Amino acid sequence: MAELLDLAQRIASWGQPGEEVEAFVAWQRETEVRAYGGEVESLSSAESAGIGIRVVAGARQGFAYVGNLDEALARDALAEARDNASFATPDPNVGLADPDGVVPTELELWDDSLGSMATEEKIALALKLERRVRAGDARIREVVSADYGDDQSESAVASSSGISAASRATTCYLVAYAVAGEEDDTQTGAGYSVCRAPSELEIEKAAGDAVLRATRMLGATKPASARVTAVFDREVTATLLAVLAGTLSGEEVAKGRSLFADRLGERVAAPLFTLVEDPTNPLAFGASRYDDEGLASRRVPLIDQGSLVAYLYDTHSARLAGARSTASAVRAGFKSTPGVGARALALVPGELDQAGVLAAVGEGLFVQGVTGIHSGVNPVSGDFSVGAEGLLISRGELAQPVREITIASTIQKLLQGIEIVGGDVEWLPSVAAGVTVAIGDVAMSGS
Repeated sequence: MAELLDLAQRIASWGQPGEEVEAFVAWQRETEVRAYGGEVESLSSAESAGIGIRVVAGARQGFAYVGNLDEALARDALAEARDNASFATPDPNVGLADPDGVVPTELELWDDSLGSMATEEKIALALKLERRVRAGDARIREVVSADYGDDQSESAVASSSGISAASRATTCYLVAYAVAGEEDDTQTGAGYSVCRAPSELEIEKAAGDAVLRATRMLGATKPASARVTAVFDREVTATLLAVLAGTLSGEEVAKGRSLFADRLGERVAAPLFTLVEDPTNPLAFGASRYDDEGLASRRVPLIDQGSLVAYLYDTHSARLAGARSTASAVRAGFKSTPGVGARALALVPGELDQAGVLAAVGEGLFVQGVTGIHSGVNPVSGDFSVGAEGLLISRGELAQPVREITIASTIQKLLQGIEIVGGDVEWLPSVAAGVTVAIGDVAMSGS
């Protein structure tokens, strides 16, 4: 990591008078093993590194990148970025981040054992996962895939404006997809375990969830249309929060592409709904000491007891809005410039576990999964219409499985209709944590 930061600092010092230079240097190593039929179906291991360079001069920005860490090629990329800036459309809000004095939180997101783990051990985990799924229930007909994967990543950013930051993280996971069947009825289910260190992986959890989610949907029917209290499973809530992340982007708000535009201070959700972006939380897989412009990560309350209190900003969107950056710059990697994004959204939890939420609801619909979230949700109007599957709730417990249903509402009504926020927070490999929530008066369209 120190070598990456040293390289970024050297590149940032190559600027000419009248321009700002930023270097983003990244390295990554990934492994994936897939087991199928008791054998290794595929094994891949890849390592990548590169440098992205931004030049800002005269309200114009240019960008270029190179796919390795060679200094000579970095100089070529700098020249290309400088040339690109000369042709760019002027934008008075472009510019690099300036240090703002926020002290970074000490986070340990790296596990050394991942780097020394033998390939044979990774293969063994994938094969064991597949065996556990197959043995989990006599109704499991097939394990579509059983995967082990890991990621080691390091990055550094430095600029002529005084930014100098570096971070690193490790992640590993197990994920299985199972098919369960009875006669002509087949259903699928997925289970996973994600953590920072291989020693923390839970094969039984990943296998058990895949088996449970597949088998409990056997015999699913299409229910009658009704208005119900919907209980969202943790993964479904995380999906909804990821949609909210885009609507809370300061850039989308400034451009009028968000349902929350010009609504600061308004009540936009139920009073028990408090949403926080906190990449300083080490449990979040998007946690980091710094954002991707090199500003120290910080906790940002967005919706406080139902009231909208803040938007997310990177440097450009903050200048556009006349605000301050919330250190919410993200990049897809060294090949891209930064933009606004959430990394660690979570609801402030309540006290009930999932069984407790179901018991409190009594009668309703438990939503296990949704489809069509990208095409079925309008971030400007808030219209919300997605396919869903799950189980009816009867007398506070899961009952008949149902499928081929549509859940229709608006984001505004869903947020205002939240009746219970559970206490079963689970951090997922997503921009948001999952938690069970109950939402009243949701339209369920069936037969």
